[in-house]
Amino acid sequence: MSSATAVRATTVARSPKAADGSGGGVRPSRRAIALTTGLLIVFLLYSLAPTWFLLVASTKSQTDLYSTFGLWFSSDHFAGNMRAVWDYHDGVFGRWILNSVLYSTAGAAGSTLISLAAGYGLAKYDFRGRGPLFGVIVGASLLPSTLLAFPLYLVFAQTGLTNTVWAVLIPYFINPFGVYLGKVYADTSVPAELMEAARIDGASETRIFLSVALRLMRTGGITIFMLDFVNIWNNFFLPLFMLNGERSFPVTLGLFSWVQQAQTSRDMNTLVLTGSLLSIIPLAVFMFALQKYWRSGILMGSLK
Repeated sequence: MSSATAVRATTVARSPKAADGSGGGVRPSRRAIALTTGLLIVFLLYSLAPTWFLLVASTKSQTDLYSTFGLWFSSDHFAGNMRAVWDYHDGVFGRWILNSVLYSTAGAAGSTLISLAAGYGLAKYDFRGRGPLFGVIVGASLLPSTLLAFPLYLVFAQTGLTNTVWAVLIPYFINPFGVYLGKVYADTSVPAELMEAARIDGASETRIFLSVALRLMRTGGITIFMLDFVNIWNNFFLPLFMLNGERSFPVTLGLFSWVQQAQTSRDMNTLVLTGSLLSIIPLAVFMFALQKYWRSGILMGSLK
């Protein structure tokens, strides 16, 4: 062993950072750990507070809703409130839930396929105007959806598609931010060498996209689908402009119509609060069910 090697070995052995296995990094103090943990707990409580309020309020009667503490239970009227929600106006709330499932599933599926195809084309094909087109897409993704609701209504009113399913689904199919994500995933997950090998084997461009690229972009597709599903489920302004029949409302617009009725007829706050709690259950089930596939796709991508 040379003298230089011996000196380095002695220095490493005497270094307290190397001995404790920290790799030379700075260990956080107890005060920093406690502060970080406290901030995370506060953020968790802040995030769960609305759901907790809905859960508590859905167990109360109309009188208890105004005369008791809002964040704790006082009586057990949950079963009665549930029956009232499902039975009101011939079970229209169930129809609203089904409409939201239809709009969210079909809209997210169509948006995901179009976004992956457009992003794949922008990432893997060189054509004139690709840079400016991508800039327009990025700029369009910055526009708020509420700003486009009224112009879209004017367009669909001219074509006679208002108050139809297509008036809601077609705008959902076009998602500039989804196209941006599709391009990012295509750039990183679809090797050009694999595409050339498929072309040499005689595969067409459509076959390459459907059989090769889509499988490699599965993680990106699931991500786009999840984001679109949540966005469509919570969307309010587009259905407000496009739909005027109660039976075609999604659950967000339906609950808003109950709020309007409460201002003119009878107090419907328990129905609105219980319906709001029920409306987030399908969304929560969807997120937890799809999270497994999203996580497995990320792990598979890291192993590759």
